[in-house]
Amino acid sequence: MTQHLNTRVLNVDLGTRSYPIRIGARLLADPASYRELHGRPLKLITDHNVAAQYLAPVCAALKLSDADVLSLPPGEATKSWAKVEQVLDWLLEHRLPRDGVLVALGGGVIGDLAGFVAAIYQRGIDFTQIPTTLLAQVDSSVGGKTGINHARGKNMIGAFHQPRLVISDLATLSSLSRRELLSGMAEVIKYAMLGDADFFGWLEHNLDPLLALDGNRLAEVVERCCAMKAQIVAADERESGRRALLNLGHTFAHAIETHSGYGQWLHGEAVAVGLCMACNLSVRLGWLGEDEAQRCIALVRRAGLPTTPPADMTVDDFHEHMQLDKKVQGGKLRLILMRSIGEAVVSADFTPELLDDTLSRFCRIEAK
Repeated sequence: MTQHLNTRVLNVDLGTRSYPIRIGARLLADPASYRELHGRPLKLITDHNVAAQYLAPVCAALKLSDADVLSLPPGEATKSWAKVEQVLDWLLEHRLPRDGVLVALGGGVIGDLAGFVAAIYQRGIDFTQIPTTLLAQVDSSVGGKTGINHARGKNMIGAFHQPRLVISDLATLSSLSRRELLSGMAEVIKYAMLGDADFFGWLEHNLDPLLALDGNRLAEVVERCCAMKAQIVAADERESGRRALLNLGHTFAHAIETHSGYGQWLHGEAVAVGLCMACNLSVRLGWLGEDEAQRCIALVRRAGLPTTPPADMTVDDFHEHMQLDKKVQGGKLRLILMRSIGEAVVSADFTPELLDDTLSRFCRIEAK
């Protein structure tokens, strides 16, 4: 990866709760990256893997001691009530005051957990995101969705709570496993599919250098995805309308994650399959051209991501989990579907039969 990139700054415009997103290389060790936090009482949570690689420079920049840090096990199992209670007990034991800030150093799991704890601790304190995965940098660290998993559904317990600052250090991406990097790329493809046809074409031409961790192209990707999300969140912070578009592929994906057991499939891997399923149903509705659907599926496949769900999943499994989706209204399931590359819609305007045709196709019922 390129060793030095100029810092790019985006702003999420939410009035008095607006906050900056800083994107660049070598930001973690620079005290200037954290200027909004200077003079504030701080506590930091991370996971064991991230701590081993990135905790020392962050603690040095923020002047934190070992007593200011709580390290948790990595993985989706950490997004649980048990870990929420552990973090709350730790904050109370160390008496973090209401004007304190909880800092999240890690991927989406740590960010979601920290944000949820910050939302409920003393009825809400500030928190800061320092995302260290591609998925977290392009998506989960921005927008204020926080929460934990429940055995019956992904992210079913949570709160909207915006961070005060997001610091995306692109240098952390070089330490990701190939699987984690590809998982993040699924969310990148999602953004292009739902709202930017030009970006989709750019990804088709730049995918290989992106996967080779070209620094300038990664900076472009993180900035474009964050800019799109910032604009949508500013217009619809609590997902009453347009923000739901960011869930393209996610209803199918959450069903896969819940069925498989959290952590068996990475979130982006499940999203990749969900994107393909959304394309298929959109074609069946006559909204998306078959050629465009094949372009989307081909890009997912080129990125080394799965395009079919777990072999043991059935149509009934999908129905069971999808009915708990947060977009169900009045007992009717709504899905994010596509009219073209770059144009997604929230719709319940599909028949159960067409949905079953898509589910059957991907569950290989026809072949059994």
